[in-house]
Amino acid sequence: MDERKEATGTFVPVPETEKDNLQLLREVYEALNEKGYHPINQIVGYLLSEDPTYITNYKNARSLICKIDREELLCSMVEQYLGL
Repeated sequence: MDERKEATGTFVPVPETEKDNLQLLREVYEALNEKGYHPINQIVGYLLSEDPTYITNYKNARSLICKIDREELLCSMVEQYLGL
């Protein structure tokens, strides 16, 4: 008798590239702006606290911002600020 074992796979999401992160961040910014929020303050609040309620659900912005690796984004921002 032919016994087949099914392997259980683990899904590991592929990290977004920096270009994709920029696009996601722009979409979040636009959604916040359209809803009348101050986008910079809301995004900074999220980055500092990791509290997704800083970001509106409008246009799926909350889900989009959660796709971005916060540490990677902060490192990239500091490097750009310092001109590295």
